[in-house]
Amino acid sequence: MPKAFITGITGQDGFYLTRLLLSQGYEVHGLVRRSSSVTRERSRLESGEADRRLHLHYGDLDDPTSLRRTLLTVGPQEVYHLAGQSHVGLSFEMPEATSNLTALGTVRLLEILRDLPEPPRFFHASSSEVFGQPATVPQEEATPFVPVNPYGCAKAFATQMVRVYRTALGLYACNGILYNHESPRRGEGFVTQKICRGAAAIKLGRQQELVLGDLDQRRDWGHARDYTQAMWLMLQQKEADDYVLATGQTHRVEEVVAVAFATAGLDWRRHVRHDPGLVRRGEPRQLVGNAAKARQRLGWQPRIGFEEMIREMTTTALEELEA
Repeated sequence: MPKAFITGITGQDGFYLTRLLLSQGYEVHGLVRRSSSVTRERSRLESGEADRRLHLHYGDLDDPTSLRRTLLTVGPQEVYHLAGQSHVGLSFEMPEATSNLTALGTVRLLEILRDLPEPPRFFHASSSEVFGQPATVPQEEATPFVPVNPYGCAKAFATQMVRVYRTALGLYACNGILYNHESPRRGEGFVTQKICRGAAAIKLGRQQELVLGDLDQRRDWGHARDYTQAMWLMLQQKEADDYVLATGQTHRVEEVVAVAFATAGLDWRRHVRHDPGLVRRGEPRQLVGNAAKARQRLGWQPRIGFEEMIREMTTTALEELEA
């Protein structure tokens, strides 16, 4: 039975990746911060009869001793590194913490894996934010990094270090350069979930309006379920490499609003208010990915469309708020 270890197992991607690995017959181990309850987090991840193959461990990326001890005990064949401070807006408020968790946390983990008797295959969840305001559209694996926010800078450092450990030290280490991906498991601090839950709350009379920043911002949005499939495929290849994971299509924030409110049976123009104070300076522009390499080498392509994804998120929000 193969063993996998996941940092960030309680997040959106960790949830879908756990379900995928359990369905593939893996024994799955995950890192849970000490501030969380193992029992509560386990209940969010459990999946019927496969639960006996799911194990959660307390630990933190800034505590290499406990992390090393856990990895030595578990002995995984695959490690999926999903953890880190991943909110772009929050990274401006917490640049040091973002750098510590997202950048240096990755190096700490790589150093531990480097010293293990049998280093496991390693996946690092990088981000399209490393490209910032790119000179070329769409972006691919060789596109230069020009990050424009602390999160993007931290991810660029971590991504380059993964490459160093692969090329110079021989680790099987991959970067998945992930474009925006959403799902009903998305945190409420992210704009897509804010919109979907806002539409649901207005429909149910829980709030009166939804306040948003720039409705013209465009993003390459896919579904987290598709992207975690690609993560697993990357570690099944003969040789480690980096891959852009994207849909190749962009949509405006206003399109998210329109689909979400239509799903809730509402006219969004009657409920959405624009607040210029919510527009961030230095916002990335023209981020759209070219996933041709992933399609050709991994046989991967996104299957869940944009509108289907937003409808699923809004419907789920309605069900949860009504419960």
